[in-house]
Amino acid sequence: MSSFLTFMTLLVMGLVAIVLVRGLVNMAKGGSGNTSNKLMQLRVLLQAIAIVLIMLTLWITGGGR
Repeated sequence: MSSFLTFMTLLVMGLVAIVLVRGLVNMAKGGSGNTSNKLMQLRVLLQAIAIVLIMLTLWITGGGR
């Protein structure tokens, strides 16, 4: 179970990085402000999911005890 959670955490963290880069590229190209806003909202949601998964993984594995 912890391997699955670790994999899911890494996957979501990768998605956060991808969305962040897409947002930066959109901003650098002078893209739509609406698109930048949607990417920011998606990034915040993915970061929240990543934090929950990290905490769940630490709780299940004993948190390094």
